[in-house]
Amino acid sequence: MAKPLYFDYAATTPLDPAVIAAMQSCLGIEGDFGNPSSLHYYGAAAANRIELARQQIADCINAEPREIVFTSGATEANNLAIKGLALAYQAKGKHIITCQTEHKSVLEPCRYLETLGFEVTYLPVLSNGLIDSEQLKAAIRMDTILISIMQVNNEIGVIQGLAAMADLAHQHNIVFHSDAAQSIGKLQIDVKALGVDALSLSAHKAYGPKGIGILYINRPKIQITPQLHGGGHEYQLRPGTLPTHQIVGMAEACLLAEQGFSEEFARISDLKAKMWRGLQQLPTISLNGSLEHAVPHILNVSFSGINAEIVNGIMQAKLAVASGAACDSNHPEPSHVLIALGISSPLIESSIRFSMGRYTTESDINHALEWISTQF
Repeated sequence: MAKPLYFDYAATTPLDPAVIAAMQSCLGIEGDFGNPSSLHYYGAAAANRIELARQQIADCINAEPREIVFTSGATEANNLAIKGLALAYQAKGKHIITCQTEHKSVLEPCRYLETLGFEVTYLPVLSNGLIDSEQLKAAIRMDTILISIMQVNNEIGVIQGLAAMADLAHQHNIVFHSDAAQSIGKLQIDVKALGVDALSLSAHKAYGPKGIGILYINRPKIQITPQLHGGGHEYQLRPGTLPTHQIVGMAEACLLAEQGFSEEFARISDLKAKMWRGLQQLPTISLNGSLEHAVPHILNVSFSGINAEIVNGIMQAKLAVASGAACDSNHPEPSHVLIALGISSPLIESSIRFSMGRYTTESDINHALEWISTQF
C-alpha cells in the first residue's frame, strides 16, 4: 500500500540529511558524545559543539549567544516564558494579555497563572485571524506586565504584526513575548527588528530533531524566574544535561533554513497558490483565515455541506493532513482557533489544514487536487 502524500509539515518535519549527519557526529564513541558539564576532554569537546551551535542559532535570529536558553521545545519555552516572566514581574502587577487563538502551550500556562491570582485578557481576533490593534491598546492596564502573542498561527498560518505590538508594549513598560514555533523556516526572524523581549522556537518545525527548542531572552534587560530546579545549567534558568546531538541538529537546521530562503519561500508560495486555485473549483470550499497576511506553508479550508467524518476519512486515506493542531488530535473538541474566527460548527468540523514544506512538489499538488476532485 502506497504511503499517503504528506501535507502536515506544520505538525512536524522530517529531518534534513545534513541535520542527521551533524547529529550522528555527536552520538558514537568516535564523536562528541560526552557530558558537556564534564571537565575532561570528552566533556569539553561536547561543550564546544554546544557553544558553537548557540552562536549559530543566535546569529540566525540576530541575538547574542547569552540570550539563547535551550529547552526541550517550544512548549517548555512558552511555559518558562509565561510563568517565569509573570512571577518575575508580579510585584509590578498581575495582568497578562494574550490572544484567543494562541497555542495551548500559551493558553494553559495563562490559565494556571489565573489560579495564582493573575488576571488574563484573552483578545479576540477579526474574522481573518488578525488582532485589532485598537483592542490591544484598550486591553492595556496600569498593572499589565506581560503581553504574549504568537507570530504565525499553527492552524491558519496568519502572521501577526509583532513589531508594532512590541513597540506598544514597551511604551507602557510591558514585557513582550512571542511563540514563534511556526515561524522558523517560514519567515526570517530578527529579534532586534521585531523588538521582542522573549521568543520561543522549536527545531522540529524546521527539519530539525524533536525534543529541542530555545527561549530567546533579551538579557540582561529581562528577568525571568526559573521553573525547573536541580542544576546550574543554562544560566541557572533550565537545569538538566544538555543533549549535544539535538542542539547541534537544531543549529544545522537553522543554518539550512537561512540558505536559499527567498527561493524556497517563493516556491512554496507558488505551490499554495496552485493548491488554492484548484480547491476553489469545488463548490463546497471556503478559506479559513487570510491569504494576504499568512505564510504560504499553511492553507486551512472547510468543505461545507459534507459530513466531517467523511471529509477526514476520505482525506487520510490518500493525504496526510490535519483537522486541527497535532497535539490536540486525541481530544476531539472543535478547534478553538476556528471558533475564535467566528466559523460555524459544521464548517469547523469539516475543516482541513494542508501544510507544505521542503519536500512538497508540484506533482504532489497535482495528484492531491486530482484525487480531491474525484471525491467531492
